[in-house]
Amino acid sequence: MPRILTPAPAPIPVHADRSQPLSADNHTHDRLLRGLRAIGERAAADLKQRWRALQYVTLSPSRVGIIAQAALVLNNAWKQAC
Repeated sequence: MPRILTPAPAPIPVHADRSQPLSADNHTHDRLLRGLRAIGERAAADLKQRWRALQYVTLSPSRVGIIAQAALVLNNAWKQAC
């Protein structure tokens, strides 16, 4: 029996409508979140550069956490020694 193909539903827009500016609360929240994310990204990049083995870890984030914590402790100790 042949399969009947139906048209796919219209895609849901990914981006919000930017015709109106964000409210002050949303803008402040986004700015704070962006700052925190930048700190985390910088720390992850620093760890990955110093501890090259972390670039090749393919474990789930919950399992790699202990390894990353140990690398962070060693990294902080190294920075304080310099």
